Amino acid sequence: MKTEKNDLLPHWIIVGMMLVSLAVYVVICHQFRHELQEPIPETQRVFIRTLFYAIAIGTFPVTNLIRHIQLRLNQTMPGNKPAKSRYLLTVIVSMVLVEGVGVLGFVMFMLGDDFNTLYIFTGLSALGLYLYRPKEEEYFQVVDALAEDTE
Repeated sequence: MKTEKNDLLPHWIIVGMMLVSLAVYVVICHQFRHELQEPIPETQRVFIRTLFYAIAIGTFPVTNLIRHIQLRLNQTMPGNKPAKSRYLLTVIVSMVLVEGVGVLGFVMFMLGDDFNTLYIFTGLSALGLYLYRPKEEEYFQVVDALAEDTE
C-alpha cells in the first residue's frame, strides 16, 4: 500500500478549521462585547465557571482515552475502509472534543465573564488541538497494521 505525506492534508485542514473557529470566537467577543453579554448573578456564574473548568479538565484524559481506543480499532477492525479515512475519523473526534473547551469559554463570556476566562478556555482548547493533532507515526502504524492484515 503506497502512502504519501500529503495523505494527512485533510486531517490538517480539520485542525486549521478548528483553530480558525477559536480565533472567530475571540474576534466575535471583541467586536460584539456588550451585545453578546447577558450577565447573570455572580454566584451562579462562579458555579457554572467551576463546572466548566471541571469539564475542561476532564475532557483531556477522556479525549486521550477515546483517541487511544480509536487508534487500536483503526488497526484491528475488519473492513475495507482505507487507513486515511479511519484515521480522519479519529482526528475529527479528537478535534471536536477539545474544541468544546473553547466553546465553554465563549459561553462563559456571554454569561458575563471577562476576557480572561475566554482566553483561558481558548488557550486550553488550542493546547488540546496541538496535543491531539494528526501525527504521521500514528497514521503509519494504522497503515502498517492494515497492510499486514491484507497479506
